[in-house]
Amino acid sequence: MDLNDRTRVKDVMSTPLETIGADEPLREAARRMSDSDISALVVTTGGGCIVTQSDIVGAVAVGEDTDETTVRDVMTQNVETVTPDLMMEEVAAMMTMYGVKHLPVVDDDYVGMVSSTDVAEHLS
Repeated sequence: MDLNDRTRVKDVMSTPLETIGADEPLREAARRMSDSDISALVVTTGGGCIVTQSDIVGAVAVGEDTDETTVRDVMTQNVETVTPDLMMEEVAAMMTMYGVKHLPVVDDDYVGMVSSTDVAEHLS
């Protein structure tokens, strides 16, 4: 990454932030992701949680019923977050260090999401 690049999270993050409740069925999470062409949702009743396409695929792979299984059953907990002013090279390093593809953006409250796709598009 260009060390002179001063691009910040706020310049590339996805907004508006898409959310879902922890007690919603996985099918609803999958529908929202598909409708919005995104790969993760912040869980509003989970306290620092997200649900990702990978979480849903994992549940389906082991035979979970997407109408009966809830977001709470598969969500990723204790998710790292970033601030809107963080530099993109720091985001890339965090994703690598934590082995994640999504980082919610927080500025007093959740304001967006930055993904590995955002990082890749920024680098191209």
